[in-house]
Amino acid sequence: MITRRALAAMSLAAAAATPALAQPTRRPIVIAHRGASGERPEHTVMAYRLAVDEGADFIEPDLVPTKDGHLVARHENEIGGTTDVASRPEFAARKAEKVIDGETVSGWFTEDFTLAELKTLRARERLPQLRPGSARFDGQDAIPTFQEVVDLAKAESRRVGRTIGVYPEMKHPAYFAGIGLPLEARLADALKANGFDSASAPVFVQCFEVEPLKAIGRLTKARRVMLVSKGPAPVDVSSAAGIRAIAAFAEGLGPEWPLVVPTDGGVLGPPTDLVRHAHAAGLAVHPWTVRAENHFLPKSLQRGPSPADHGDAQAVLKALYAAGVDGVFSDFPGLAAKARG
Repeated sequence: MITRRALAAMSLAAAAATPALAQPTRRPIVIAHRGASGERPEHTVMAYRLAVDEGADFIEPDLVPTKDGHLVARHENEIGGTTDVASRPEFAARKAEKVIDGETVSGWFTEDFTLAELKTLRARERLPQLRPGSARFDGQDAIPTFQEVVDLAKAESRRVGRTIGVYPEMKHPAYFAGIGLPLEARLADALKANGFDSASAPVFVQCFEVEPLKAIGRLTKARRVMLVSKGPAPVDVSSAAGIRAIAAFAEGLGPEWPLVVPTDGGVLGPPTDLVRHAHAAGLAVHPWTVRAENHFLPKSLQRGPSPADHGDAQAVLKALYAAGVDGVFSDFPGLAAKARG
């Protein structure tokens, strides 16, 4: 006769052996958004390593290409706000104005630099007014390549004795395809070279664009996540039918977190039907991005007078977990891990 305790043990074992897809009873994953980017300059080795120490399960590199075709980790291809390039006289003539996804952007762009040139730059805090503590680490780290991020994840997995996954985002893939630097094949080749070409590998590929997600699905078996913001989006997440359509080309959904827990009137409301519809369609749900500063929180959760003061981000995280999400993006992975319990 199988006891209740034995059944529970078997259930836990089965959950541990199954990828984190559409299983609301599984322990949600903590995704370190650009590393522990609330405490160290984003997309740096120090930010990724701190995230692991704080309990992150995945580290997230946003990927953009260099002039010579290497994938590097930067939130945007414009790097004036995240590196010291503006203070480097040898690169002054590289400043340019470009139209990217319909927006005019001025600055310095990764696609105008070789990897060797980018490696001479040093990272800096993008939001120093909100994150002065992080800004104290300006100038210490170089821009990492995607391969270096993967190598770091594997080394950290060995160090801490648990698997640390990678969660790359293809940034502006249509734009880069238009200038002869398509991302999909480069990323797929990198995933294959690192043993990540399977649905059980510790990797998710994310994007805000539909066609690139479809395209990379023809090149690799790695799981894909459709990102969706509160504003206009190329997909419909307001209905069960719209979410089922996403399941035709993705294994996960990454909504901006108020799409799961609304903040109408500056307070947290009851959860929407998004998680329920996504799970019914077989999709994992990984909302983004929970941040601790008052500037990013609804009025009722703000604490202290300054936008840089930290409010009650734990309330957001706990509400998301209670809504049944399968993972959460956070600039403060330690807070996300603590709220998970």
